[in-house]
Amino acid sequence: MNVIGKKISETRKLKGLTQEELAERSKMNLRTIQRIENSDNIPRGKTLMLICNALEINFEDLRNIENQENKRTFFNIIINAAFLIPLNILLMSIIGFLTLDSEASFNSRIGAFLLSFFIPIFIAFKTPGMTGIERMLKFGTGFIAYIIIALISIRYQAAIMTGLIPCLLIALAVLYYGKELTKPIE
Repeated sequence: MNVIGKKISETRKLKGLTQEELAERSKMNLRTIQRIENSDNIPRGKTLMLICNALEINFEDLRNIENQENKRTFFNIIINAAFLIPLNILLMSIIGFLTLDSEASFNSRIGAFLLSFFIPIFIAFKTPGMTGIERMLKFGTGFIAYIIIALISIRYQAAIMTGLIPCLLIALAVLYYGKELTKPIE
């Protein structure tokens, strides 16, 4: 529910008004009030002013509430970026170290393949509410960037032979299809 619709609904209930009474007082259609309270529509300008007058609340208070919510959303984006960027770099580094290092042995490459499956499957277990594309973009952006960088900086054949590209593709696939992989067997 959007902030303005929620505030209008709460204020209407506190004043003991039904949606019909609010529609009548504000000289608006009942369906418009229902859409606003259900977050189908966001009231602007004259519509918001009519509702504020009918509920006897300050128009600017509702505007300030919406602005505060936008600031919180922006703050959440910054916090997410501050966490996700280092996490993506760490995940890239682990796979890269295990496959591209000059002393990378067969065992370390096997470890890279295992980690490229188990780290994303753990992320999928911990984020069941995310869609595959959202999970892949949040936690796999580093893998995507690493694929592009590897194809540009080292030869295509070397990137595949060392196991870097297959590991990164496995990790991206597990992130994307994680919901299907973590479903309980029926």
